[in-house]
Parts: sequence; C-alpha cells; structure tokens
Amino acid sequence: MTEQPAEREEATAYRVLARKYRPASFADLIGQEALVRTLTNAIAGGRLAHAFILTGVRGVGKTTTARIIARALNCIGPDGAGGATATPCGRCEHCESITQDRHVDVVEMDAASRTGIDDIRELIEGVRYRPVSARTKVYIIDEVHMLSRQAFNGLLKTLEEPPEHVVFIFATTEIRKVPVTVLSRCQRFDLRRVEQEELARHFGEIARKESVEVDGAALAMIARAADGSVRDGLSLLDQAMAMSGAEAAGGTARVEEAQVREMLGLSDRARVFDLFEAVIGGRTPEALEILSDMYADGADPAVVLQDLLELAHFLTRAKLVPESAGAPGLPETERVRGRALADALSLPTLARCWQMLLKGLGETRDAPSPLQAAEMVLIRLTYASELPTPGDLVKRLDASQDSGGIQPTGPAARSPGGAAAPVADRGAQTALVPQLQPAVGSEPAVAPETLPQPTSFTEVVALAEARREVLLANHLTGDVHLVHFEPGRIEFRPEAAAPRDLAGRLGRLLQEWTGERWVVSVSDAPGAATLRDARQDLANRQRAAAQENPLVQAVLETFPGAKMVALRDEPPGADDDSGAGGPANG
Repeated sequence: MTEQPAEREEATAYRVLARKYRPASFADLIGQEALVRTLTNAIAGGRLAHAFILTGVRGVGKTTTARIIARALNCIGPDGAGGATATPCGRCEHCESITQDRHVDVVEMDAASRTGIDDIRELIEGVRYRPVSARTKVYIIDEVHMLSRQAFNGLLKTLEEPPEHVVFIFATTEIRKVPVTVLSRCQRFDLRRVEQEELARHFGEIARKESVEVDGAALAMIARAADGSVRDGLSLLDQAMAMSGAEAAGGTARVEEAQVREMLGLSDRARVFDLFEAVIGGRTPEALEILSDMYADGADPAVVLQDLLELAHFLTRAKLVPESAGAPGLPETERVRGRALADALSLPTLARCWQMLLKGLGETRDAPSPLQAAEMVLIRLTYASELPTPGDLVKRLDASQDSGGIQPTGPAARSPGGAAAPVADRGAQTALVPQLQPAVGSEPAVAPETLPQPTSFTEVVALAEARREVLLANHLTGDVHLVHFEPGRIEFRPEAAAPRDLAGRLGRLLQEWTGERWVVSVSDAPGAATLRDARQDLANRQRAAAQENPLVQAVLETFPGAKMVALRDEPPGADDDSGAGGPANG
C-alpha cells in the first residue's frame, strides 16, 4: 500500500513524445528550411521585424517557432553577457523560464478563448510598460483569426507603431480570416507540411532514442497518416509504442506493420490493388468479397475508398509522368503493380474512377451504414467499367452518321427471328432507339457462342481486349512467354510480375467466352519472347529498314538535323501513284 503513491507519481510524470521532443532551437525544426534561414539571418543582422504572423496546418511548429523566437531575443548566454542570438543556449534563466512557460515578459494568449475587445485592451495596457527582467517583451497570440472584429481594430494602432521593446508573434491555421489591415503590418511566414520521407526519418530517430524498434513500413504508415503534421505523427507513434507494450517489455520493444495497420484501421496495400483490379475488371462478387474481408480485418470502409482514391491519383500520375512510378522511396507493390496498371488503363477510365470515388467517399462518410454505402460505390464502379468512355461514344456516333444514320445496336436492334428490326423513319430524321446497358451479372450483349474461336495466342489477347479485360490483356502481352499453343490448350512461362492465378483465370474466361473447355498450364520452358518484346523488335527492324531506304537517306542528307519520328503503313494504291508499279489505272 505504501508504494501506490510513488507508482501514481511515476505514471503522471510521463511526457508524451510531442512535448518531450518539442524543438528548442531553429536547428531542431524539420521541414521549414526557408523560415529558419530567414529568421537566422534577420537575427544575426539585427533586422528583426516588430510583428510576425506564422500560418500553416496544425502541428507543423507555429507556437514552437514563436517560443524559439522569444528565447532567441532574450537569451543572455551561460555567462549572462550574451545578446540576441539565433542559437539560444537553453541554460540561462530566460531560456529556462520561457521553456517552462513561466517568464513574466513572454505573454502567451489563446485567442480562441479570449476573443473580445476587453482582452485586447488588457494586453495593450501592458505594452507600454518596459520588460521586468528580459531584453524584449514578447506577445504570442495563438489562433489569432478567432479574435472579433472589434478586437482586431483595437490592436491595429499598437501593432503599427509598437514600442521598441515589444515584439508581437501571431499564429493561425486560417490566414484568410485575418484582416488584411493586420497582415500588412506583419512579416508573414508560411510553415509548410513536412514531407512523408522526412517525417518517417524523424520518427525513426525518436523511436531509437526511446529504445523501440519500428518497422520501416510502419513508420511510412504513421508518416502518411500524419498528413504533414509532426505533432499528429508523434501522437500516433506514441500510441503505437503503447500498443506494442514498450514499457511492459522491460527492454527493446518492436512495433510491427500489422499493429500500426490495425491501430489506424488501414487495409493492406496489396489488397487495395486487388480490389482496384476487381473493380476495373467489372468483377462485382470478387470486389464485394475483398471489401468484406477488409472490413472483417478492421478496415474502415471510408478509409478503403480513400485508399482507392489515392491509388487512382497515383496511377494517373504514373501514366502522365512515368518517372514517378519508379521513385526510390516507393514500395515494391506500387512500383511493379502500379506501373502495369498505369500502362493498361486509359486516362478517361482513371478520371472516371476518381470522380466516382470522390463522390462515393462523401456519401460513405455521411451514410448511416458506411459498409453498405461503400458496397454501393463499388457496384457503381464495376458497372461503369462496362460503359464506353465519352470519346468512344463520339466515335460511334460519327461512324453511325457516316454509314447513313444512327442505327440501334445490341439485342433490341433485332427481331425475335434474328432479322434487323425496322427503324421508324420520320422525314429526314432517323429514330434513335435508346439501349439500356446490361445489368451487372447479366448475360453480355453478345452471346459467348457467337464469338470466334481464337486460333493463335495473339487472337486470345485481342479477345481479352474486346471483352474489356485490359489488365488480363496487359499481363498476357508483357508478362508471359508462350511455350505452346493450339486451340483449346495454352502453355506459357509467366514472369514474376504476372499474377499467380493468371493461368486459371485465363482458362476460366476463355471457356466462358467461347463455350468450349480450355486447358491453360504453366511451364518452366524458356518459351518465346513476350508479345510486347516481339512488337518492339519488329518496330526496330522496320525502322532500321526504313533508314536504309535510299529515299529516306536522301531526305536526311538534304535536311541536316532531320529525324525519322514515325512509320506509317503505305495506303492502298500508293505504289501505283509512285510510278513503281506501272501507269495508274483510269
């Protein structure tokens, strides 16, 4: 019984990581190089402004920077004879009292709780008095945008011409709510979000100081969830350490990736890719099953949709800027599967996914049952995967007009006997019969038995593309070495990037499309080159042959610096026009 008070005192003495490792000097600030360089040079040159306003998202160091400025202005050094410095000692009486929030000449005010003109009047009354013990009197007003209009007006005159012994430092997360009359009287600094890589390194150093081992993937998850905020990230790291039992372990504890994922309610990155591929491929049951498994493992449905949203953005960037898919800090899943997805999908498809996921994310957050809302979003996405893009629709309309009018397509365009149904003609106009898209899970518009039987591996790939299985066609084109092909039987050697179930899935889909059984097996034989490599080799040989053409060589010699940028097939009849094949007919 006598040990309980001591144990309670020891428990309350613990300081959270966000307070324990709060920066004490400009050198300790991370991710704010421009601010540190400007303030350091200003203090060293004696060109310090009388009022500052620091803005940025929560947890990037606004209040911490204000306190560092207060210490820099009032530090007297260990010997008591120092002046203003960009590297405060941290040991003199002023540095220690400012650090402990008990300095009489450094006034810190929370504008969120003291918003009125009376509070500002009290502050202004103290401005005219000289500091009690410090060199400079510093007023730090946090969340300054919360002040009322009258309070801002009461502060303007003093802020414009303060006494030489006073410095104002304002901090806010809503810079747009601060009147321009106040902004014009202050030197503004925008504290930016800290990059994920820098946050992960910083958290790793703190974990080592705390004798806790944290997986690199776990640090990356925490840094990503922090969203650029150092304080938020340290709070998450503190929670992860507590979850791992670091104190109870009595030694070096370890924070695993799975623990952080469970703590944050995140889903496995590989499963996010699986879900995205199922949605893009129009496989509704598989997509719903993956979402159900994620939900059972503790993933929040809204977080799953946000992961899909981020993946759609990543794939769009990887398609437009291929270098971004090979960044050094990128996980292996994003590098391998991300590049394959970006190559296989078109920009209109990715843009449509982004828009639908963005709208569905808001619906999921506001829905009484987030899981049901997320399932409906996935169903809409899988249904949309079967719809043509706006560009395809325009091409179809142009083709229909060129053929003599817009004709209905699909099953409704035919009579029960198989003949084309008549179209009502009203003068010069052709009636457009609207066609409904097939429901998810229903039979496709073209019956499987009407599809042609593939007679080569190239036709198998073309069939997959025609059935909108773009991911499957991409794997067959670039990740498969054909060993043997005959109708009904395919044997190939897959590369490491190919899915494990590629053979079984291909056989199942071919049987569904053609109505006949296909045996697809995996072999260890070297096999032929991939279709992508074969096409590239053919293009290289055609380019080399074209460059050896006397006409091309003559053009290149006549126009120095000219380059052959593209090869095009010769149109029908071009030989006759050139004169090489005799006189032209007619």
